[in-house]
Amino acid sequence: MMVEPTESESLEELDRFCDAMIIIHKEILEIERGDMDPQNNLLKNAPHTIEALTANEWPHPYSGRSRLPGAVDAEHKFWPSVGRIDNPYGDRNFVCTCELPA
Repeated sequence: MMVEPTESESLEELDRFCDAMIIIHKEILEIERGDMDPQNNLLKNAPHTIEALTANEWPHPYSGRSRLPGAVDAEHKFWPSVGRIDNPYGDRNFVCTCELPA
């Protein structure tokens, strides 16, 4: 992965990015140590939509608190509108979700 911040990024934004990378590294270590299920974990299931995060049922083995990492507050959290997509399928098979004129 290559990250190339520009001078338009504030120091605060760069710090938030670094914090996120540190959290992701800790999650990877949890999987490597066997503390987290290698198939059903926060990284494999990310991103989580706001609907999934606020649902009454939570079908994953990790806690609800891990849904929003400590370094990220709700005010600055990016809330994705969709969850994980089948990336290889999507890369090979373009699907238009736009409404076409009648």
